Amino acid sequence: MPTTRRDFLRITVAGGAALVIGVDLIAAEEARKPWKPNAWLRIDPDGTVTILVTKQEMGQGVRTSLAMLVAEELDADWSRIRIEQAEPGPDYTRLNTGGSGSIHGAFLPMRSAGATARAMLVGAAAEQWSVGAASLRTENGFVFHDATQQRAGYGELAEAASKREVPKDVPLKREFRLLGKPLARLDDPDVITGRATYGLDQRVKGMRYATILRCPAVGGKLVKHDASKAKNVRAIPISTGLALIANSTWKAMQARELVTVEWDYGPHAAFDSNQWLDAAVELAKENEGVVTHTVGDPAAMSDVAERLDATYVYPFYAHAAIEPLSATVHVHDGQCEMWIATQAPNSVQRDVAQLLGIDVSKVTVHPALIGGGFGRRLRTDYAVEAAELGRALGEPVQVVWTREDDIRDGRLQHGTAERMRGAIDSKGRVAGWLHKKVCNPFMTGFTPSAEQLAKLGDYYRGISWGVYDVPYDIPAIETRYVRHDSPVRYGPWRAVFSPSSTFARESFLDELAHAAKKDPLQFRLDHLGGAEKVTAGDLTFERPRLRRVLETVRDRSGWGKPLGPSRGRGVACNIYDGDTHIAYVAEVTVNGAEWSVDRIVAAVDCGPIVNPVGVEQQIEGGIVWALGQLLSQITIKQGRVEQSNYHDYPIPTIAQMPKIEIHHLPTESARPSGMGEGPVSPLVPAVTNAMFAVTGKRVRRLPLA
Repeated sequence: MPTTRRDFLRITVAGGAALVIGVDLIAAEEARKPWKPNAWLRIDPDGTVTILVTKQEMGQGVRTSLAMLVAEELDADWSRIRIEQAEPGPDYTRLNTGGSGSIHGAFLPMRSAGATARAMLVGAAAEQWSVGAASLRTENGFVFHDATQQRAGYGELAEAASKREVPKDVPLKREFRLLGKPLARLDDPDVITGRATYGLDQRVKGMRYATILRCPAVGGKLVKHDASKAKNVRAIPISTGLALIANSTWKAMQARELVTVEWDYGPHAAFDSNQWLDAAVELAKENEGVVTHTVGDPAAMSDVAERLDATYVYPFYAHAAIEPLSATVHVHDGQCEMWIATQAPNSVQRDVAQLLGIDVSKVTVHPALIGGGFGRRLRTDYAVEAAELGRALGEPVQVVWTREDDIRDGRLQHGTAERMRGAIDSKGRVAGWLHKKVCNPFMTGFTPSAEQLAKLGDYYRGISWGVYDVPYDIPAIETRYVRHDSPVRYGPWRAVFSPSSTFARESFLDELAHAAKKDPLQFRLDHLGGAEKVTAGDLTFERPRLRRVLETVRDRSGWGKPLGPSRGRGVACNIYDGDTHIAYVAEVTVNGAEWSVDRIVAAVDCGPIVNPVGVEQQIEGGIVWALGQLLSQITIKQGRVEQSNYHDYPIPTIAQMPKIEIHHLPTESARPSGMGEGPVSPLVPAVTNAMFAVTGKRVRRLPLA
């Protein structure tokens, strides 16, 4: 049975976006009506191509890269490409953006969408001109027949194309015109000129403004309040605290100082994060935990010349995005409309519907540009909170978090303690490796085999294990997990499980290299022999690709050449999610308590590259993000976060940024790998290893400042 134009192409990407590239080719009813390929593609009569993108833009440039995939195979005129943000609905059920999966998941489906549409346009032209389709070519939004010097624009052919059957399995290009070329973001002009609309920019007729007073201690609740001094401000208790509603954000926030509130600080009022971390260190010594991954026999380390034992402590961190959280909502007549900067539009729709007790179809979510996501906006708590207030208020309202709210009441990156033990044989090689991670279940960072996972029991099957096993050629490896609960509100954070595990692994490998009197970069290369492909859990690591990025940073950084007094180099590398291979060499200067990171040389292999500009920006952004881990931490005393804003939770400034040098090493593979999270993890150990090269002192607990 032939495929109909309403079927077009339905492709589901496991674990990522479901791309129904069902470009539903509806015959135009009027000559000037656009050709509407169902959910993903629209061609106007003037040749303008509009691409609806299903991933959320938060500065990573994903909307431009997704458009490039379609435009490449469509052979569209890039200057005529426009983008629109898809909203949750029957055709868009998987819009969540996280896990560095956007380009990886869309690479083949979006290209197939463009290729299939192009084939239909070519077929329409061939029929009109009574020539064979093979004699035609496409370029910049036109179909050409060189033998007769005929040409037709895509807009002219759209109606005829819409009446054709949809071809199956259209071949994709092997050589590219756009992909791999550095292109500026399509939405840059709007962002630069201020026309772009972020979450905080939303305005709805008749809208009120609200801010929420929340109990400073996690798990606490409102007892009573007195808002009599806050004139022209309405106070409404909700489940998360006390909402203050006014006719401007400024007046609502000013009212916070005028309201008297009594809190019940709850069962966790004595929680202390430093005490929790200290307890984690002790658990790492005393509790054997559960085995999550093994290679060889860790108990049989023969011919051992030296053993090392070290524990690395990774503190709590906040997201601290430039744009604080907000949500604008109107609940009325059994339905809800919400304007929100979110990484998870479908989750927002579902959770708000559940709160309000209405069908999902009655909740309309309009995703906005995001001024910094980093995983925080994968959670829906701030959306559900706004919907609860909107229901109580009965009129449009924008709930705005202050930056203090965002840092104190947000979802933190959870702290960990990582105990490392290693053995060096008489030849100066690592004979055995033990890595024990102590943390709450969300931060485990290990990938057990199916057999091991089956032995761990029902509770452990629900854990997000992460993917950060050892990529090195070591004959005996064992990883363990010790559960250490806390009341801290936690959530996804850029690279989630990887920063703490990679900090411990790459720092400890340096310790073993120095104990063996080996160059730490060559030591890594020496332990990347053996099998070229290694399986850990459901991932496959490719050691030759990791070797290549290490060799590149060695050669490009001048590794081994003296830097002068008080200066040193350090190296670290990682394979993120089994795909993104990255290495750094960091150069630092240390004078007493003063230190600076002067230069970063990076090499990355993320498979084929869609937009080099996006890759470079992700690496630069990951470096900034990671440098923040050296400067800041979140501490909690008496159940309360002590930090509140950038003055006591600093992020790197322009003056503190090092010179960054990036080298792309693209390889042929089926799809690109993610770049949002991969650049983060190895940067910190590269810097701290460089500090050791200068001072002879190991950094085993973050932050430095």
